[in-house]
Amino acid sequence: MVSKPDHPDILYIDAHFIHEVTSPQAFDGLRKRGIPVSNPDRTWATADHNVPTKDQNLPIREELSRKQVAMLSQNCQEFGIELFGLGHPNQGIVHVIGPELGVSQPGMTMVCGDSHTSTHGALGAIAFGIGTSEVEEVLATQSILQFRPKTMRIHVNGKLGKGVYSKDIILYIISKLSTSGGNGYFVEYAGDTIRSLSMEARMTICNMSIEMGARGGLIAPDEITFEYLKGKPYAPKNADWDQALIDWSLLYSDADAHFDKEYFFKAEDIEPMITFGTNPGMGISIQDFIPNAQDLNESEKFSFSKSLEYMDLHSGENLKGKAIDYVFIGSCTNSRIEDLRLVAGFLKGKQKADHVVAWIVPGSKAVEKQARAEGLDRIFEEAGFELREPGCSACLGMNEDKIPQGKYAVSTSNRNFEGRQGPGARTILASPLTAALSAVKGTLEDIREFLD
Repeated sequence: MVSKPDHPDILYIDAHFIHEVTSPQAFDGLRKRGIPVSNPDRTWATADHNVPTKDQNLPIREELSRKQVAMLSQNCQEFGIELFGLGHPNQGIVHVIGPELGVSQPGMTMVCGDSHTSTHGALGAIAFGIGTSEVEEVLATQSILQFRPKTMRIHVNGKLGKGVYSKDIILYIISKLSTSGGNGYFVEYAGDTIRSLSMEARMTICNMSIEMGARGGLIAPDEITFEYLKGKPYAPKNADWDQALIDWSLLYSDADAHFDKEYFFKAEDIEPMITFGTNPGMGISIQDFIPNAQDLNESEKFSFSKSLEYMDLHSGENLKGKAIDYVFIGSCTNSRIEDLRLVAGFLKGKQKADHVVAWIVPGSKAVEKQARAEGLDRIFEEAGFELREPGCSACLGMNEDKIPQGKYAVSTSNRNFEGRQGPGARTILASPLTAALSAVKGTLEDIREFLD
């Protein structure tokens, strides 16, 4: 392929994921033009955004959601696409099931009509979100036109402190670079801190690359990646596996590789993080105080003040001890079995505060099944948490799981925009363990003070 200045390149797409929200219009476009799906065996579908997380065996009550899920089934049947619909053992959030099934692999190009497709970059893939018209483009051609982004590398080195997890790492990075700091870039995360993380922790970091404006994020594959993929249903087998390991082992940045921009952070500087505003860049450590608007430039003051007004918070305020109402542990950011195990380990023998509503929503049927097999469901139940069925749930105000107006929700999801979790909902992003602690205490607290 020859790149031409000021023109997009044509990328072949190895794996295309679709769901019920951004695919119906794309299929309608194919029908109107009489075009088939170019390569159905390169597309995988699941129902996740608009599905209920209770009583999934019953008809969906909300009319639009019911129609969207039904259309996904109809479209996949008509065009010959594999569907993991409600009730299927592989159903779940698209960015959870891709890696756990082994569909997501190093070196792949991957797209989905969802911005958090960057999650799959944790396995060393070029993965990014696309719009509905681009979904149609990929269905029709198995290719997409894209301008080459700039490159950024973010190094994190050192040993993480007690109570600091991958969610804290990425919230810290975004708080330093802002929600526009990655605009126009594709990011590689590097450094010994990143290399020490599990695959699921790496997915959390790559998932939120989009929250700093980046086109995507990735981590070079290594032995941790290979061990994670080994034996997955869609991973290569036998001789193909041996060849894949040889190929994948070559997917790393050379020592003299040039990046358009590089940043360096020390793991020791990162503390348990929370957000205080209405974008993921408005983050502070749990011990810090909300910044003063007077320290900002004039263009930033208005949006900053508007954000604090929406959250009913104030400059100079410390949120440690702040009462909260809801806790949501889930979303494509933090709903994997590792997240649930971490939370269950902390909750064992504890009870949530009476006034707090606490939901745990696994990212897939496989995660739910594993959690029940390990007895995590009993720990959650005894602690007063409700373990629900897989779906995007309260990450976005698109299904039944909404946070009521004016209520504070500590959420392990990726966005805290105005109304993101429901009209008037006030979202505080945090790690799964900080969220679990908040449910138990009924207030925002520093998890380091409660760990042995």
